[in-house]
Amino acid sequence: MKPIALAIALASITPCAFAAPTTYVIDPSHTQPRFGYNHFGFSDQVHSFDKTSGKIVFDPAAKTGSVDITIDPKSVNTGLALLNEHLQDKEFFDSVKYPVITFKSTSVKFKGDKPVKVYGDLTIKGITKPVTLTVTSFQNMPNPLFKKDEIGANAYTRVKRSEFNMGEYAPGVSDEVTINIPVEAMKE
Repeated sequence: MKPIALAIALASITPCAFAAPTTYVIDPSHTQPRFGYNHFGFSDQVHSFDKTSGKIVFDPAAKTGSVDITIDPKSVNTGLALLNEHLQDKEFFDSVKYPVITFKSTSVKFKGDKPVKVYGDLTIKGITKPVTLTVTSFQNMPNPLFKKDEIGANAYTRVKRSEFNMGEYAPGVSDEVTINIPVEAMKE
């Protein structure tokens, strides 16, 4: 009788001890990356992208994860149609020739059970550069509306647009651009 009880007890804890990484699908309605720059010293401008997709894999027990985000540069949203078109031209995103912007992580640094840095490769206009996303907030819990496991985070990085062949009008329009990524993703 004791071996059966032991087998049942071990079977009940084994799934927890060997829990697999969880895959989350990015919610495009709550993931709208923004980029900001200084405009000729007058003001800081912030614009966004309206179309994103991708997946996040998260395993807090093993302190591992991965992030794969794709952004449609044609979805750039400045609030002004003429500026949207201008940013899609060859001087900037060249969205006809390069229809996607991607970020693919190479590693994730954790503090406790939360990610604090995501290292990876950012590709814009076919040019790939290593970047580090600093995670400023992170949450993993059931979505109160959908009752499904969800993760959310805010992260940022800074890049020089000239490194991606987008340096037009620098230094008047700042070369350094801050990219902020608010992201929410639902368990697959």
